[in-house]
Amino acid sequence: MSTKSMINIAYELMNKKRKPVTFLKLWEDVSTMMGFNEQQEDDNIAQFYNDISFDERFVCIGDNKWDLRSRHTFNESVIDTEDLMIDESDEDGVYVEEETIKDVVIEDYN
Repeated sequence: MSTKSMINIAYELMNKKRKPVTFLKLWEDVSTMMGFNEQQEDDNIAQFYNDISFDERFVCIGDNKWDLRSRHTFNESVIDTEDLMIDESDEDGVYVEEETIKDVVIEDYN
């Protein structure tokens, strides 16, 4: 079993691969390097996803493929959330209207 953290092993693997990989492929490689059995894999996959999501060295580039942020430009690795749409439904799940996040923020401060 490795004494390195899961996220540091992932970073080392990504440096060697030099290309994006799916989360599940990366997890398979990390759990193998960690020496996890099946139960340990099940117990740790959520923590690993959390770690990779919050570690600034990594970026999800779509289709659940991950890469090192340093290989991508700022515009490739940052999502402009201002124009994302919010699905507004009432308590019965009936669609009410669609607003952008910008509209919601402006309404909240008025």
